[in-house]
Amino acid sequence: MAEVEIGRGKSGRRAFGLHDVGLAPTRRTRDAADVDLSWQVDAYQFDLPILGAAMDSVMSPTTAGVLGEAGGLGVVDLEGIWSRHADPAPLLAELADLDDADEVRSRLRDLYDAPFDPDLLVQRVADMQAAGVTVAGAVSPRRVAELASVLVNAELDLLVILGSVISAEHVSSRTEPLNLKSFVRELETPVLVGGCSSYQHALHLMRTGAAGVLVGVDGGATATAGSVIGVASPMATAVADVRAARMRHLDESGVYVHVIANGGIRSGGDIAKAVACGADAVMVGASFAAASDAPGGSWHWARTSVHAELPQGDVVRLPDTGADLATVISGPAVDGSGATNLAGALRQAMATTGYSTVKELQKADLVVLGGDR
Repeated sequence: MAEVEIGRGKSGRRAFGLHDVGLAPTRRTRDAADVDLSWQVDAYQFDLPILGAAMDSVMSPTTAGVLGEAGGLGVVDLEGIWSRHADPAPLLAELADLDDADEVRSRLRDLYDAPFDPDLLVQRVADMQAAGVTVAGAVSPRRVAELASVLVNAELDLLVILGSVISAEHVSSRTEPLNLKSFVRELETPVLVGGCSSYQHALHLMRTGAAGVLVGVDGGATATAGSVIGVASPMATAVADVRAARMRHLDESGVYVHVIANGGIRSGGDIAKAVACGADAVMVGASFAAASDAPGGSWHWARTSVHAELPQGDVVRLPDTGADLATVISGPAVDGSGATNLAGALRQAMATTGYSTVKELQKADLVVLGGDR
């Protein structure tokens, strides 16, 4: 790809977000009833290629059950509020009565200051198992080795090792380096790992033995990494780059690693475009956090938003759509914004462009949109 000169002696690649591209219809259309939205990672089959973001404002054990019953996969933050408070629901309900983001941020700091309880982690996993859905939980790379025995005892179906940016080996002069390749291969539990945003970065993560990689660096509704630390990752280009890494890894090893777009997925059209760029599935945050039964009560945040020393991410109040999580996922849509009935919108996008499976949609033609959008 041609580089753009920034100034004498410095240039950069032009990168595109999902809002910069569109699907190009093919020579045929297809009946929406004939479209198959299913997706499989490791031994686990899902009716929808949709994951719920591992954020306390998005996924609780309860909403993970709702998403699982609808055909997707909810990912609960196993280091968050659910593993720090025996009954977080009334504590989170207090946030709905607050109107100022700074007040909410202050209250959240108090909630996250409570000590982490490994027994509560195990209980949350058991709660999701009781709902009869595939159970996925996320932990940070800095604590995953420490929590390994707890995670094994909890018997997760899928483990997500999730950070703003993750490398195959984290080097530190203060702590023992984390070698993901050794760690992942020692676990029997399939692992999804991310985020990443480039070809080489993704290739290194794929070589750890991960079943899937998450693409995106702090790109959702709460994102401020671009202004706080200067890191940016336009999603369309990032997914396309990681798609190329997946093909090389497949050629080298014969192993297919799933690519999951994580960040900035706000509508069914965004899901369709992410898949066309090369994603197998997407992780949804803000659209689920806006649901009437979301745990954050219309407030949305990342755990990094309330970091004690260097917060990265806004605490934002999302508009009330009047739709519960089941409606956001499967409709009927409450308006024409595309933020509800995500599955129906994806199905219609595939029908309009003539593709019958998610895997086929990855072959779709894309156009770069001009200024007259």
